[in-house]
Amino acid sequence: MTDIERDASLNWRDVAAVAQGARLTLSPAARARIGQARTIVETIVARQIRAYGVNTGVGALCDVVVDIPKQRELSRNLLMSHACGVGDPLGTAETRAIIAAQVNNFAHGHSGVRLAVVEQMLALLAGDCSPEVPGRGSVGYLTHMAHIGLVLIGEGTAIHQGARVTGGDALKALGLAPLVLEAKEGLSLVNGTPCATGLASLVLARSRRLLDWADAAAAMSFENLHGQPAAYAAKSLTLRASPGLLTVGERLRALIEGSEILAAAVGKRTQDAISLRAVPHVHGAARDTFDHAAAVVDRELAAVTDNPLVAGTPQAPEVFSQAHAMGAAIGLAMDNLGIAIAEVAAMSERRLDRLVNPLVSGLPAFLAADGGACSGFMIAQYTAVSLVAQNRRLAAPASLDGGVTSGLQEDHLCHATPAAFKALEILDNAERILGLELLATAQAYELQATAARRAPGTDAVYRLMRSAVAPYADDRPLAGDMERARDLVRHTDLGHD
Repeated sequence: MTDIERDASLNWRDVAAVAQGARLTLSPAARARIGQARTIVETIVARQIRAYGVNTGVGALCDVVVDIPKQRELSRNLLMSHACGVGDPLGTAETRAIIAAQVNNFAHGHSGVRLAVVEQMLALLAGDCSPEVPGRGSVGYLTHMAHIGLVLIGEGTAIHQGARVTGGDALKALGLAPLVLEAKEGLSLVNGTPCATGLASLVLARSRRLLDWADAAAAMSFENLHGQPAAYAAKSLTLRASPGLLTVGERLRALIEGSEILAAAVGKRTQDAISLRAVPHVHGAARDTFDHAAAVVDRELAAVTDNPLVAGTPQAPEVFSQAHAMGAAIGLAMDNLGIAIAEVAAMSERRLDRLVNPLVSGLPAFLAADGGACSGFMIAQYTAVSLVAQNRRLAAPASLDGGVTSGLQEDHLCHATPAAFKALEILDNAERILGLELLATAQAYELQATAARRAPGTDAVYRLMRSAVAPYADDRPLAGDMERARDLVRHTDLGHD
């Protein structure tokens, strides 16, 4: 995997690549910016310039002055008190994505941590060492990043080369010593939007792949159900102004071009059901939502999200207490993208239902070769309905949850990190639903009453499916086939951008 150097800001693709194992390094310019910001913090400390979290408490304790002898203790204690997450730990990819986004934030040169802190984080990434981070308990970002910070100082736990070890043993295995945090470093390690931004980058990577698979599944269902290709005609679709719609229309036309099955069906119906003819409109709207979310995440990665941030020069230091750690844009973007993916998956279930329903499919009931002794995909469609319903519940916006914390100091919350987690859960379900539709389309091809050939585009996807899953004849638990189909959707790139 290609190394990624952080010079200018990372983008979401970079963060997703680091999450999957790419090596992250810092350019000389980025190192210089980090060093300059640290010098400014040291000047602020020496001159006793009031700065939130540097020489004061945090949250509702922001007006309590912390003298120089206590500032190291403040940084350490912030990690200890903020490391209060609960529940199952994050996966390695999620933790790596958060670390990559945090390194990116520090490399802007306005946080004021020492270069040694950033190098320790890079060493964790390079050494296959992932801090163990409980997945629940944060309204924004604090708890997840505190658990990461613990390992930097030799506390907490980590997964190193597959084994669960203490933070101290993890550092020892990497040839590193625990850090002693200086002024501001504890606050910087738990601050900003890197948690939400890192997770959002993974949402984007998986969503992009899923949207490509959704187009392929729709084209295969359309062909199996003998749809009317005029619905995807370029001349018609160009009358609706949507970049995503036009992209999907082009992809669908490429997938079904040359289909003998569809050529034989032309003119046999006036129009098809919405789940077939409105694919460009629904999938296209989802792609437009994806593009907006991608732009938001890239802007967030290009932004400084520390509070406070430092600027100026060592001779004329500046410190700004503001609300840049507020992730409202990420929360709204993830809520919207989650809804879009849920709708794509809901439409997939409707096509699945048409494939298994003999009243509209013209195929054997439930795609079972022996409709008496075999149930085929009957109950699999129930599973898809259940997942669609769960997505509907998950699609309620996290960004409106609200809440009041820290003695009225933090009196508005936008829940950006929960919004990203929620989008990942929706994707889990959507990948399974799409996998089910793809299994059904492959089975349906084999039950067609016609000898007409598939389009080359759909045939290539059919063969890919069959390389992973054999035809189904009620001869094994269907759940195993569903898992293999889900894995294909989650991990296999169809080669489109």
